[in-house]
Amino acid sequence: MGNPVVHFDISGPDPAELQSFYGDLFGWAVTTMPGMEYALVDTRAGSGINGGIGASQEGNGGVTFYVFSEDLQASLDKAESLGARTTQPVTVIPGTVTLAMFDDPAGNPIGLVGSATGQEGQEAPGPSAGNGAPVSWFEVMGTDAGALVAFYTELFGWETKKYDIPGDVEYHEVDTKAGQGIAGGIGSNPNGVAYVTVYADVPDLQATVDRAGQLGGKTLKPPETMPNGPTIAMLADPQGHMFGIYKRA
Repeated sequence: MGNPVVHFDISGPDPAELQSFYGDLFGWAVTTMPGMEYALVDTRAGSGINGGIGASQEGNGGVTFYVFSEDLQASLDKAESLGARTTQPVTVIPGTVTLAMFDDPAGNPIGLVGSATGQEGQEAPGPSAGNGAPVSWFEVMGTDAGALVAFYTELFGWETKKYDIPGDVEYHEVDTKAGQGIAGGIGSNPNGVAYVTVYADVPDLQATVDRAGQLGGKTLKPPETMPNGPTIAMLADPQGHMFGIYKRA
């Protein structure tokens, strides 16, 4: 059984701006935590995963996801043995959650999350029912797709299947084999840029692209239908973070 992807996170120097942008664009419920520059996100989609939007600790922040682990330190140790670098040691937020982070061999920031102390085996509530856009796909990109596939399959027990894309892009669909969380992809691209992001499933890509522009975002990649796959587009939020949207085939 693999480790599931259970939470997404968006951070930047102006968290209030990001909270307003994503809440408006996707119909998410964004609830600020008292005394913190962080808000919990209920996508109100009835499926996918929930997340959070907060202040970046340094730099401009970005988009990432968190993988559940029963033993965060063991996962960090294994990740380091496979070429990763720990960026946040295991941190306990009493009565809430345990967290850690690492940079994968391509430099992508990835989170680990565990149960709160004394609450082992309890899962965080999923998205409530509603008309929000579900976050239902994750993506990890780097210069060497094969090396990233080897890293994540060994670390988390995921299984991959190569997706046939014409051109210089190598892409592997990921099944986390966890029975919960979301699926995703690992790949490389011609420009050699490493990044990690998540995708929201929307009913009308062009309308979402247009609305993002009205809210201060930009279009990085206009809607494009993949061979035998979904139609996708890539956005940049007002602080320049890449975020994906897609519509299933």
